[in-house]
Amino acid sequence: MGNAEVQSIHVHPVKAFRGLSPREAVVEPWGLAGDRRWTLIDDGGKVVTQREQPRLALAAAEPLAGGGVRLSAPGRAPLTVTVPEPAATVPVSIFGTKVEAVPAAAAAHAWCSAYLEAEVRLVHMDDPATRRPVDARFALPGETVSFADGFPLLVTTTASLDALNSLVAEGDRAHEGPLPMNRFRPNVVVAGTEPWAEDHWSRISIGEVVLRAARTSARCVVTTTDQDTGVRGREPLRTLARHRRIDGRLVFGQNLVPLSTGTIRIGDPVRVLG
Repeated sequence: MGNAEVQSIHVHPVKAFRGLSPREAVVEPWGLAGDRRWTLIDDGGKVVTQREQPRLALAAAEPLAGGGVRLSAPGRAPLTVTVPEPAATVPVSIFGTKVEAVPAAAAAHAWCSAYLEAEVRLVHMDDPATRRPVDARFALPGETVSFADGFPLLVTTTASLDALNSLVAEGDRAHEGPLPMNRFRPNVVVAGTEPWAEDHWSRISIGEVVLRAARTSARCVVTTTDQDTGVRGREPLRTLARHRRIDGRLVFGQNLVPLSTGTIRIGDPVRVLG
């Protein structure tokens, strides 16, 4: 793979909120430390994401010591939310599976509901080691995940984005490109590969951390959402449907599961192990 290396790292403390881009992050068995440990749910317990609420792209969550977050969003005064004390959990439905989570304080529910103009609650995954197994069809025994869509980490490559943007530019909606990488909400962006190289990885190392490739990443309507405005278009799904339909799924990026833990940093070498 030549001189592939980590170009950027992205952590999303609250699922569907704007991401942060630290220079380094700790890889835990269930994902990057602090990534998607919080999520919003509706009054039926179903996870709320940018699929239903594109305005979540404009909301931010700054991580605080101890695992809390400081929420901010247009038109709202910031709110500090502490990790809730271990207490009665509530059932959360995430893509058809049930997970237990601990509700935040009532003020957090009110803040998020007022911003979205819809009744939601903010919940915290207290024990990611036990709460949510990775889909058994693609997991090794004991693997778990936070509130990420399905797997602990998502990796994308700059070469694949460049290739995709070239395809967008050839289409009849070329005015929507070029698309930035934040449309795909990855955890790790890798530079220095061939386009679509990640499709074929089975095991890689990032610095000293070893990860296995679990499944290519199927993409949804969130990728059509401008992460700076919350406005939706047609791309990249239109182009992915024409050029990147694999087994009936529109694919961009690779899902990873850690086989070891440690700290990854911008500039770390990325090596294909198999």
